[in-house]
Amino acid sequence: MPQEYYVLIVGYIFGFYMAWNIGANDVANAMASSVGAKAITIRQAIFLAGILNILGAVFIGSHVTNTIRKGIVSTEVLTDPHLALIGALSALLAAALWVSFATWKSLPVSTTHSIVGAMIGFGIMAGGFSVINWGKLAAVVISWVISPVFSIVISFFMFKIIVKLILSKEDTFVHALKLSPVFIGVTFFVVILSFLFKTPLGKKLVVGPYSALLVSFNLAIFFGFVGRKALGWFIKRREGGAEAIFRRIQVGTACYVALAQGANDVANAIGPLAVIYFLVKTGSVGATVPVPVFLLLFGGIGIACGIGMAGHRVMETMGKKITTLSNTRGFCVEFAAATTVLVASKMGLPVSTTHAAVGGVLGVGLARGIEAVNFGIIYKIMLYWVLTVPAAAVTSMIIFKILQFFL
Repeated sequence: MPQEYYVLIVGYIFGFYMAWNIGANDVANAMASSVGAKAITIRQAIFLAGILNILGAVFIGSHVTNTIRKGIVSTEVLTDPHLALIGALSALLAAALWVSFATWKSLPVSTTHSIVGAMIGFGIMAGGFSVINWGKLAAVVISWVISPVFSIVISFFMFKIIVKLILSKEDTFVHALKLSPVFIGVTFFVVILSFLFKTPLGKKLVVGPYSALLVSFNLAIFFGFVGRKALGWFIKRREGGAEAIFRRIQVGTACYVALAQGANDVANAIGPLAVIYFLVKTGSVGATVPVPVFLLLFGGIGIACGIGMAGHRVMETMGKKITTLSNTRGFCVEFAAATTVLVASKMGLPVSTTHAAVGGVLGVGLARGIEAVNFGIIYKIMLYWVLTVPAAAVTSMIIFKILQFFL
């Protein structure tokens, strides 16, 4: 068997390991709030997130990926196929090792920023500091602030609105049921818009920006009232008050985040693997490469395995250790994360779902007062965010040198 095929096998192993780590660490973005608020159990969260991540990766994940994530490293480093092969392998393993370390520490980090850092390490080794787009890197650094701050503000005010309109009333159940079409509708608006507004799916369906807004708005109204009817049928008793209503809405929001996670984050593992695959098959690679469906499925299964085997670690931190979550608070967290990612990504900002989810949890905690937040764990999480890019870059540089010696 030619040496290139051994390299491809190693690429599959590294790619699966990265996908596994995405599942192990990033599942908390989708399900931690629901688990922390006791809307679902950890087993149910793992099952739902596993299935939805596979579906998101295969059916919504992009079938074309940039060879260099976020355009931070110039594609000129890919002109030498041998160097590009070593670089893609080193980037995959370096990013996976950092995310694995953070998961072991039970701390949420951005898998996107991990692969970005690893690509920077490869770029420096292959072409020097001149191939790094420092402006784009600065945008990533700014996103460490933008993502959580956006999310803090949204979750803080959303929870304050719920308190004023529902939780401060005598019969919270009646008020929650009456206003449920608004909260269900707003959630569906964000969910539908995120799939149609300036997306590959929107282009396939020939849906422009204004059409996407109109379709999302109309469907949001429809699903808002359908949801209200469904809640009236399924929840006959008033036990649990408003929390019983929001428990159902929250699970729906969590499922959306899991689906979107599979669609978006699979590229962090499959992007570099696709580069390796096409380098081995064709001997060259361009600025973008097509991603076969079997690679998307491969990545989705890897993510699902990570969720099942180690997803509980970070979920425990985000769902229970930052602040106490109820179903109303959990809904605010997930809504804030989804809205932040939608708005910021459409503005071209390199946001992280992980940072947005942590910001959402912090926002609802602050809405109850500073004393309701465990700032010790917040400081730890933020330290790991800052370390992500340089740690992945340095690790990638070391692995690059080792692989260069053997290949």
